[in-house]
Amino acid sequence: MEVTLAPGATVLALCFVGGGVGLGAVSGLVPGLHANNMALLLAGVAPSVPGPPLYVGMAMLSAGVVHTFLEIVPTLALGVPDPATAVAALPGHRLVLEGRGREALRLSALGSAGAVVLAAPLAIPITGLMVRLWPLVRANLAVVLCGVAATLILTERGVVSKLVAAASFGLSAALGLGTLDLSPEAPLAAGGMLAPLFAGLFGAPVLIDAVDGDGVPPQDGPEIAASKRGVLGLSGLGTLSGAVVGYVPAVSSAVAATLALLAVPGRYGARGFVVATSGVNTANTIFALFALVALGSPRTGVLVALESASVPLSMPHLLVAVTVGASAGFLCVLAVGDRYLAVVGRMDPARLSVGLLCGLAGLSYLFAGPVGVGAYLAATTVGLVPARLRARRANLMGVLIGPIVLG
Repeated sequence: MEVTLAPGATVLALCFVGGGVGLGAVSGLVPGLHANNMALLLAGVAPSVPGPPLYVGMAMLSAGVVHTFLEIVPTLALGVPDPATAVAALPGHRLVLEGRGREALRLSALGSAGAVVLAAPLAIPITGLMVRLWPLVRANLAVVLCGVAATLILTERGVVSKLVAAASFGLSAALGLGTLDLSPEAPLAAGGMLAPLFAGLFGAPVLIDAVDGDGVPPQDGPEIAASKRGVLGLSGLGTLSGAVVGYVPAVSSAVAATLALLAVPGRYGARGFVVATSGVNTANTIFALFALVALGSPRTGVLVALESASVPLSMPHLLVAVTVGASAGFLCVLAVGDRYLAVVGRMDPARLSVGLLCGLAGLSYLFAGPVGVGAYLAATTVGLVPARLRARRANLMGVLIGPIVLG
């Protein structure tokens, strides 16, 4: 190995990474925008960007990492989740309504930062292990996911809640089976059905309830109630769940977050969900990068975008982009999150909720055309089932689990 010093190239690379940080910050703060959609948009313009393809790839990767840190901000402030944070949306929103939104933001940032610290050294041994175990995992993936679905339903309290959970899972699975394979014409070429489906299942029901609500209450201080050991353990749980996404195709961050949810000890409550799911989403990026190099197959939208842009897989450069993006994302959450909550708290909740509902319909149209708007409305109807009949909204992850189990 030869180490060379190239100040000019280093400055240029950092400039590209800085641009990616800015793009990731903007996309992460847009309600309902998925990192995959942003990545594919970047992949579409990448060939026209002047500069080395490797540096363009570093910008795309840093944008994806920053997005994973900041997407929790609109989830907590507005109740509109990115698919990967959907499982944590309601517990996190509860913390905001209790005046603990600033704490929740810091818990999320720590969960993501802890995942970066833990995933980097774990990625090499886990990659070697998964290469050997992959045939067995693939052969039994449907069994594992059926077990997840059964656990979600059977751990509900009471017979009625179990029946509601089963109905919610079945309806969302049917919705996924009927829509996820569609490729409708849409204004944005980098669209897809995920955005309208998750906007309706997880975002719209919260906003509908918020129309008659009191809005975001004044928030208390940023002090964290959970112990340092607890936060580190929960971040580790999210990191290991994120490894599942990185190596197993067809399993998304949202499904891995559901797995993490089942393992979070009850004593941590909403705080545990926020830390663990944030860790899942960020760790996924690192593990998927190693899986791309080892297995030759991209497992996330960001890495699909890297591959489509023919980015050289230079691990030292790409890991620098991840590290810089993670550091910037952590600081952005602290710098922007509190102000975001304060601004939303000063708005009229009814007008804000109606405006966001219309905005999500518009986003659905941009990503999937008229079909996306129809899917958004159908998903909203399904999303109201557990919200109105008191079952966990995590059962709505049947929208992804069902189609995966059935191939």
